[in-house]
Parts: sequence; structure tokens; C-alpha cells
Amino acid sequence: MFSRLLGGIALIVAVLIVIGAGLAGVGIAVTYPRLPSLDVLTAYRPKIPLRVYTADGALIGEFGEERRSFTPIGEVPPLMKKAILAAEDERFYEHGGIDYLGIARAAVANVTTGHIRSGASTITMQVAKNFFLSSERTFTRKFNEALLAFKIEHNLSKDQILELYYNQIYLGQRAYGFTSAAQIYFGKTLDQLTPAEMAMLAGLPKAPSSYNPVVNPERAHLRQLYVLRRMRELNFIDNDQYEAAKQEKLKLASRNEDFSVPAQYVAEMVRQSMYTRYKEAAYTEGFRVYTTLKSDPQRWAFDAVREGLMSYDRRHGYRGPESFIDLAALPEGADRDEALDDALAAIRDSGSLQPAVVLEASPTLVSVYLRGGDKVDLRGRALSFAQRFLSPKLTPAQRIRPGSIIRITKDEDGGWSITQMPKVEGAFVAVDPKTGAIQSLVGGFDFNRNHFNRVTMAWRQPGSSFKPFIYSAGLERGFTPSTLVNDAPLVIDPQTIGGQRWEPKNYDGRYAGMMTLRRGLTLSKNLVSIRVLMATGTDYTQQYLQRFDFGPKQHPAYLTMALGAGMVTPLGMAEGYSVFANGGWQVKPYFIDRIEDSLGHVLAKTAPIVAGQNARQVIDPRNAFIMTNLMQDVVKFGTGRSALSLGRSDLAGKTGTTNDSRDAWFAGFAPGELVGIAWVGFDNNKSLGGGETGGGAALPIWISYMRHALKSVPEVELPVPSGIVVKPGAGLHGQPEYYYQEFLQTSPELGLNNQASRSVESNEADPAASPSTPPPDSARDAVENVKEQLF
Repeated sequence: MFSRLLGGIALIVAVLIVIGAGLAGVGIAVTYPRLPSLDVLTAYRPKIPLRVYTADGALIGEFGEERRSFTPIGEVPPLMKKAILAAEDERFYEHGGIDYLGIARAAVANVTTGHIRSGASTITMQVAKNFFLSSERTFTRKFNEALLAFKIEHNLSKDQILELYYNQIYLGQRAYGFTSAAQIYFGKTLDQLTPAEMAMLAGLPKAPSSYNPVVNPERAHLRQLYVLRRMRELNFIDNDQYEAAKQEKLKLASRNEDFSVPAQYVAEMVRQSMYTRYKEAAYTEGFRVYTTLKSDPQRWAFDAVREGLMSYDRRHGYRGPESFIDLAALPEGADRDEALDDALAAIRDSGSLQPAVVLEASPTLVSVYLRGGDKVDLRGRALSFAQRFLSPKLTPAQRIRPGSIIRITKDEDGGWSITQMPKVEGAFVAVDPKTGAIQSLVGGFDFNRNHFNRVTMAWRQPGSSFKPFIYSAGLERGFTPSTLVNDAPLVIDPQTIGGQRWEPKNYDGRYAGMMTLRRGLTLSKNLVSIRVLMATGTDYTQQYLQRFDFGPKQHPAYLTMALGAGMVTPLGMAEGYSVFANGGWQVKPYFIDRIEDSLGHVLAKTAPIVAGQNARQVIDPRNAFIMTNLMQDVVKFGTGRSALSLGRSDLAGKTGTTNDSRDAWFAGFAPGELVGIAWVGFDNNKSLGGGETGGGAALPIWISYMRHALKSVPEVELPVPSGIVVKPGAGLHGQPEYYYQEFLQTSPELGLNNQASRSVESNEADPAASPSTPPPDSARDAVENVKEQLF
């Protein structure tokens, strides 16, 4: 029997030798001329996905059917190349396209099994198959593959062939090429890979689905050990490296953390913009888009939003397990962990909130299983948040019991505790008010849960955070910060508002009588804001709001405008507040800095509109100054005073809480430096609950972000614009008060005279060119009209 087998092998080898010699004759004469052109190889243009980066070069998004990064073979680490050769074609640099010894081994295996199980393909043959042929297992296809391999070897160098293979081969998880696979599987660049990781990647081409470490970790590990053994046998690694690599426990990149900077909402904004511009080519031409985001500020914003929403969620209690699985239906033994992993496979991580299956539950102990086989016991404080749901008195549908799917998280000390995914949503955006460049943007708690971008797409009522725009219009019509307005109950005739009887109230239900405009904004008095709008006029104010880019359709000319009953987006609020923050100029928020091609050539670059240069001045600088000063008092003495924890005196802003606490806002800024808008609410417009306000729900997000963003930014003391009169000690708590110079003579109630006040010298501007010129009626008429309606 053995002699017959040897005879068969000898015959096979003889046939192979004849074939090898005959290929240059019959095969080349008949088939070779009809082989496809190699232009696709010599002018290789892989489908490279769209990649999105922060301004400082961190990758935040990748879009395309094929996740691929082209890497010249000269930049591939030598050990990575050796790992590939050990796994796929150890004699690659020696043979001429066909490895006859390999074919002999494969032929013996095919004859003895009666099936075509292996074709001993070289790297060159795999390049031929990947670019020109199908994957069918027939002798005709193998014959053409061999001929193509000869043609490729004749026209390309070995390094060129290896470069094609390295960048083109499919490696699972939509990864094409080893550079892309390194990022996808391990979150690393090539030069960061260990020998163990290189061996794992090198083992993938044989069967990407079977040896995928994400899907089949055990089979992948066996394949990795084989590659490591071959690397050792070929002396590509020494014995110490081999032993260390075998023992190394690989850490795969999280499925939800493909990128180091959490900016999926901005990446999606870029994708949509690029598709509009380039259509399908956006996903294949290797465009690189650099955004205006900055890596650290984006992380601060992401953490601030999640921290703020988790804090709100903790205040409102645990809701119970996410779902249940039947543990009794799972297999026993080693297969049980695999079944548990399968049960958790459909549940995505969300940052630090990891899904877990409860294995055991009592009021004092909860044991859980985490994806990958880790088991955690939770006791004491780790159970406090969900303690009520461990009671045996609850129904099985409510109780945490074996089979429950819950979330756990690690605290700063490394201990685990029960938590949950909040249902409440939030948004945050930070903008440079001088240029409109978006520095940070978070459109929700978790992009993977819901792609809806609440910064750009959520039209919500702004509540009291809209009042500064109403007050700004009032300043243009003759109001001053010290104008007295009555904070008293008011009944609106339904005929004047086109609806039913309206009796607006203050948030706290209390009224303080006559108070200055400044105090009214500081304390966010609704009745003061309504009376200001009554005097200013709804039609005029609606037109005035367009200076901040608030459209009339979203803000009907009704008195409810005074309470922020219109509709805005957080990004729209950032644009509006930027006008105050930059001294009266309109800038447009933007998020794409430049677009480059795959070679780094700049195809397009944003030329921003810059405040004080090419921007349009939409409100008087004096108006912007006084409004900023008024909102600084909101922070110092009013509803935004929690921001004093930042230890700065220059911050300005306004809280906002809508009816039934459906929306919570804080809009604020550091003058000339940074505008930040925070919003909290439910997508279904449900109430946030009693006691939830902009100051309690949204302001902590703003503070958390600004604590980092303004850490190295010096405080700003704004210069008083020309045309303003300053009265020392007339403001709140003995602070100065500010007035338009031209309104002094028409406002005798101010009690101003040349001895009690000082005027900043002004250069008269052309009234027709000034965007802040009052309407045709004189300032005196405007003030008299105010008095008639208010007093």
C-alpha cells in the first residue's frame, strides 16, 4: 500500500514537471494571448473609503463598502510581511509564481480525499484570483490562475505583487488589506502591533469568516498558533518571542469604539455633505475631510453630555431590567458561555455601560456574566441604585432575576455597579463666535442607539433662554437696563392673540411688582418679558429676530414669543448667541475645514465669515455689550449662578425651562472666545419631571465642558463701546449701569445728568447704514409708547 502511494506521488510530481515545461508551449500558445490585461494591476486604484478627521488629525469616521487603507509595501513593518509569508507563501521570493512543492502536497491531499480541498495557491496566484477570476474550485480556473500568475510575475516585481496582495485581500469585518484590519480588529496602527497580533491578522486570508477573532475567537486562536509556529520554524521570530506571543492575551477593539474621539454625529454630518457633493464617488475615492472639531474639546463635550444625562437618570430612579433570556434553555458546560455570548451579541455596549446577563440574584448579591466570559459579583453599594428591584415581592417581569439583561459600569475605583441606559436625551454644541467654527458637537446620548442629531435636527421650544433676544429688541426701541417694568399678573384678551384667554405666570408663581429690566432678566421673570414685548411690538420684534437668523415661520408674531414659545435648534441658538458674544456680528456655524483627495491635495477649503472682518454687523455693538452685561448678572446673581463654580466673572448666559419642564436649556458664552449650548429633553416631548429646570438639568453639562475648555483662557473685560453712557453704582449690587447716549434726553426717569454720569466719546455713524437704527418714530416716542403700555 505504501509503495503504491509513493508511486502515485512520483507520478504526480512527474506530471507536474511535464505541465510546468508544457505551459510555455501549448498553454502559452493557446491561452496566454487571451488572458486579461494587467492594466488593473499596474494602474491599481483601490476603493478607498471616505475618512473624516478632527482638525488635529484624529480619525472620527469612515464610510465605504470596503474599509481600506492603502499602504506602500516599503512602509509595512518587516515582521508583518514575514508573518504573511509564513502563513501564506513562505517561498514567495523564490518561486516564479507557482510553488511546485506546494502543488505536489496539495495534489496528494486532493487524490487521497477524492475532493479538491487545497490548491496550494501562492500569493501571486491569489492576486490573480482576487483581481481577475472567480472563487470556483475547478481545474480550469486553477489552470488560468497559474497562467495569470506567470504573466504577473513577468510584468511586476515581487514587492509590487506583495503590495497588491497586502492592500487588496479581504480580512473580514469589511476590512480590506492588513492596515485596515489592524485598526478594525485591534484599534492600532501597523507599527503598534505585537507579534501575536500580526500572527492573528496573517492567519485571516485563508478563511476570514472562520478565523475571525470577533466571531470565532477559539478557531482564530488555533490559526494564530499555527502562524506563530511557522514563524518560529522559519526563524522569523526567536524562541522568547514565540513563547511570549503564545501567552499574550489579545485585546480586541470595542465594536462601539472604532475611533478614539467620539464624534459620530459630526462624522455623519460630513458623510451627508460629501454624498451631496460627490454622490457614490464619496465612498470610493479616498477623500479625507478635516473638520473644525478639536479632539480634547470633543471628548469633554461627549463626557459632559453623558454625565449630565446619567445624573438626571439617577435622580429619577431605576426602571428595571432591559430584557430577559431563558437560562434553562441554554446548554450546559463549555457551550453555555458561547450561548451567553450569543445572547449578548445583539446588545451593543454604550461607552462604559456594558450589558450583562444575571446568573444569580438576591437582595444582597447579584452575579452577572459579561461578553467574553468574565463573571462579576455585585454587593453592597453596587446594588444601591437598583435595590428596590431585587425584592422578591415584585413580579418576575419587574424583578432582577436570573436571565435578566442589565447594565453595569465601572467606577473610578475599578468597582462595578448596576446602572441603566437613560431614556432622556441631550445635546451640546460649542462654537467659536468669531468664525462660527464648531469645536464640539454631541447630538445625543449614543449615536448607535439613535442617529437623530438633536443639535441640528431637533426643533424645540427655547423657553426663557430666548428672552435675551426679546430684551435686545427692547433696547433698540428705547428700553434701558434700569427701565422699570411691572412684574404683576396679566390677562391677555384672546382677541389680541387670536386664541383663547391667556393668563401667563412666572415660574415660581410669585410676583415682585415694579423692577428694573436688568433684574427682570436676572430672575427670569416672565411677566416682565411679556410687557417688554408688548411695548416693543410683536411685528417689529419678529423682524428684529431675523438679525440672529431666527425665521418668522418658527416665531409667529404673538406675545408668546416673550416666553420662548417658538422653535429653535441648539445649533440655531449657538448662532444667535454668537452675535452677542462677538460684539454684534453674524457668523455662520460650519464644521468642514477642508477636503483633500487620497494624495493629500486640497480640493476645497472653507473661507469662514469672520467677525470684525468680512461678517455683517447685525446689531449695534452697544446692544451686544449691554446684553452681555445683563447676562453676566444672570450668572452672578440669577438662575445661572451655578456657573460661578468655574471661578470666572466674565461668563454670560441664560437658563431656559419650557412649560411642564419639557425642555431644559442653558445658553452661555465667554465673550469673544466660546459659545456653548446645552439642551436636555425627551424625544417624545414628555415632561422631564417636577423640579427639573435649565439650571438643574442643562447647566451642569455646560459647566462640565467649560471647566476644561476655559481652563487656560484668561478672563475678558470687555471695553465699553463708544456711544454708551456709564452711571457708576446704578446697577445690581452697586455695579455700573449702561445706557445708549441718544436715549438720555428722552428718559428722565433715569435720573442722569452730566455730574452723575460719564459718557464715552463716540464717532457719529451714518444712521441709514446702522443695523441698529431705531424705527422711524423717535427715541422719545418709543419711550413714551413704552410708558403708556407698561404703567
